[in-house]
Amino acid sequence: MTFTRLKENLFPDRVFLRDAGVHNGETMSTTSLTAVTQAQNANIAIAAGLRRHDPELIEQLIDLYQHRLFRYLLFLTGSRELSQDLFQETWLRVLERGSQYSGRARFDTWMFAIARNLMLDQTRKRTAISLDEATDPERERPLEIAGDTPSPFDHFHSREQAVQVGRALLTLHPLYREVLVLRFHEEMSLEEIAQISNAPLSTVKSRLYRGMAALKPLLMKDREVER
Repeated sequence: MTFTRLKENLFPDRVFLRDAGVHNGETMSTTSLTAVTQAQNANIAIAAGLRRHDPELIEQLIDLYQHRLFRYLLFLTGSRELSQDLFQETWLRVLERGSQYSGRARFDTWMFAIARNLMLDQTRKRTAISLDEATDPERERPLEIAGDTPSPFDHFHSREQAVQVGRALLTLHPLYREVLVLRFHEEMSLEEIAQISNAPLSTVKSRLYRGMAALKPLLMKDREVER
């Protein structure tokens, strides 16, 4: 499989499966099953290339994922300088530990987990605590389950409004900010976010609901100021 073909398979399949409503335990159609197989084959192709230390593959992966990785790190750290350092270090780790990627999970999930662990290492060095060991905002108030109303992200589509969302996100607790970025910017499933953050699925759901509840009034306030 050429990398061009592999690149075409990475994202359309995921969107197709989400739009088709294929989720945990649901019966897949033949077409959906084929899409899953193609995505798995793409991951296996990446794993094989990483084991060979294929320089062309690495270059293509960087080209494909660089903007998403840097955005994730920027939201996670709130520091452009630190994000740039972690960005470089993440790709070095991908090169060094490429043989550890089996292809069973999506490559971007594995890559984001590497980036997060590097960020935690930096945090421990600077503050002697990890992201998850910081003051847990989830203990400060009861859980507010999100209803069927549109999420705060559904109201903001233009570039200018996206800047408002980004600015509001940076004011949230890092745990909330991370799950919101992965869920809405990266369009990852809750299970994938749990894998990246090494947290139970219930914890990820709690952080998502609380993050949305905290973000919504910030965005509404910005709207009122503009009027």
